[in-house]
Amino acid sequence: MQIHTDIPILDDLDAPKQVSATAPGKRKVYLETYGCQMNVSDSEIVASVLKSEGYGLTHNVEEADVVLINTCAIRENAEQKVRRRLGELRAHKRRNNPDLKLGVLGCMAERLRENLLEQEKLVDLVVGPDAYRDLGNLLGEATDTGQAAVNVQLSKEETYADILPVRYDTNGVSSFVSIMRGCDNMCSFCVVPFTRGRERSRPVDSILDECKSLVEKGFKEVTVLGQNVNSYRGESVDFAELLYRISMISPDLRIRYSTSHPKDCSDDLLHVHAERENVCNYIHLPVQHGNTAMLQRMKRTYSREQYLDLVERARKIVPGVALSTDIIAGFCDETQEEHQDTLSLMAQVRYEHAYMFMYSERPDTYAARKFEDNVAEDVKKRRLQEIIRQQGVISLESNQSEIGKEHVVLVEGLSKRSDEQLSGRSDTNKMTVLDRSDFGKGDYVKVRVTDCTSATLIAEPIRLYTPGS
Repeated sequence: MQIHTDIPILDDLDAPKQVSATAPGKRKVYLETYGCQMNVSDSEIVASVLKSEGYGLTHNVEEADVVLINTCAIRENAEQKVRRRLGELRAHKRRNNPDLKLGVLGCMAERLRENLLEQEKLVDLVVGPDAYRDLGNLLGEATDTGQAAVNVQLSKEETYADILPVRYDTNGVSSFVSIMRGCDNMCSFCVVPFTRGRERSRPVDSILDECKSLVEKGFKEVTVLGQNVNSYRGESVDFAELLYRISMISPDLRIRYSTSHPKDCSDDLLHVHAERENVCNYIHLPVQHGNTAMLQRMKRTYSREQYLDLVERARKIVPGVALSTDIIAGFCDETQEEHQDTLSLMAQVRYEHAYMFMYSERPDTYAARKFEDNVAEDVKKRRLQEIIRQQGVISLESNQSEIGKEHVVLVEGLSKRSDEQLSGRSDTNKMTVLDRSDFGKGDYVKVRVTDCTSATLIAEPIRLYTPGS
């Protein structure tokens, strides 16, 4: 199985993530994933469903009987990349394996089923994000009849709570746990509510059981996932309480979460960060823009001032908390003055990291129906580059301020540059490189920062660290 992902823990959101995992079976499936952490988590569910149906898994497309592409529709660039990949796979099918079944899963499947099946005739199978349980039947139908099989029905109940994902983690240290699906926020630029449906939360016990299972298998970190994770509601348990309960499973289990919405970042949640050592001192808090009028057009439900008040509150309750964000450049009607407000907010908040994008109109969204995508492409690009440059300066200055300080790093594996060095992330989510010494993957190591780049801390190991000590 191969996974390509835009997951926000990576510096390059379009970089592919490849893992090699295989399983025997009557027919072999090659699965490729684009998009956010939720898509990666969904691919693990898909793999589990297919294994239970007797399908094998392969990371070699040449030996596959079925190729499934799990897709993202949040940006135009992501859709174009998937279309190019489908063209390549369609050509491979014509040349090498006419019986190959080619399918599209996920957000693009729901949004573009008619185009993919009837107009472009690119695929044999289209399956939406709430229909993965039906994959075995749909593959059988496509094989038996030679006709395209489709199920893109959205659900108000489906959470896949009873399906144990097939883990395709690359390091055996950290893993994803999906706690809810869908989104009710209806931000004007976002297509997710149309492709993934309304919010619904998994039962608390099923989440805790999955986390306990990961601890028993030796995992040291979970990232709990949802489109708007801190709006979780399960059996009178809110997200703050859920996070607290997960943190009590084991002091060795470090907990992160993504993605959150500022309107649901409660003081109770901030106090859980402050009180529980294994809830990471890091919050991804997407602002999207720095101007109140623009935030209203984006339907973000908070003003610039309310957002800055939340940041101040977070830093008071959780001293030393690290913040990251999402920022969109060139949204509809954006003026130069409004763009400057984004730059000034970035300078005031001083994020550790930011995921920065140029606006691209998504069909069916409120913005597509009500506004004109009227900021010139060259202006969008210039403004995005200004945002990227400013964040680069802030990130470097932030990392330079860490020199001489101590952190606890969870080692994820060898450094990409040298087998004599290890890499992992600090509690504040900063990638850190340290000398290998006697430490290894899965160890918590107390380190002292000695140098840095804008993206990475360089540190010397001090000692093995025992959580809770």
